[in-house]
Amino acid sequence: MSAPARAFTMRHVQLLRALFAAVAALMITFSSDHSAPVGLSVFSGFVFLTALVHVLAAWLVLPAGSRWPSVLLAAVGVVAGLVSGIPVWRSDDLFFVVVSSWAIVSGGIELLAGIRSRRAGGMLSRDAISVGALGVLLGIALLLIPSGFLQEYTIDEAGTFVLSGIILGVGMFGGYAAIVAVFLGIAGLTPKQADAVTTASDSNDSTAPAEHGGER
Repeated sequence: MSAPARAFTMRHVQLLRALFAAVAALMITFSSDHSAPVGLSVFSGFVFLTALVHVLAAWLVLPAGSRWPSVLLAAVGVVAGLVSGIPVWRSDDLFFVVVSSWAIVSGGIELLAGIRSRRAGGMLSRDAISVGALGVLLGIALLLIPSGFLQEYTIDEAGTFVLSGIILGVGMFGGYAAIVAVFLGIAGLTPKQADAVTTASDSNDSTAPAEHGGER
């Protein structure tokens, strides 16, 4: 891998993912509107940007043979982003279908990749397993919210309010994004773990000529 390409490492991948997750969490947290259009617009931007990071990771960081999770995660993110990015389609039902499907599929991919990496002694397996499990849990939680859920509640001296399923769903996605942001931010700021893949990739690149007949 060339020196300019190597300037982009696994640490940058984790920190960028943490940054985009933090932005999504903040946008939802500080928005008084937790409707499907708002939730899907934030989700669409989040998954598109995260997919771009996965593409960069597969292209510039990960060694051959270890790129399939990032490629699959990028593909799933692009599909979810395209579907949720169409304004006229943004409904409560679409939010639950798209976000829960994305969470379960992408979480499952990352969880599987983490388990395989742990068996091979990978330094970043714990991060992948944790983030993947969070994604699967988000998807399951969204599926458990009843369709058309409405619950009135009263706050003294404030009035009566209605808690709906979409408010819960968008809030859960915001909570997921906040947890992922903190977790990946800490992981990205841990030098030994964040640079483990980079070291392995450099080692593979340096031995490649010998595997093809050695130096001449």
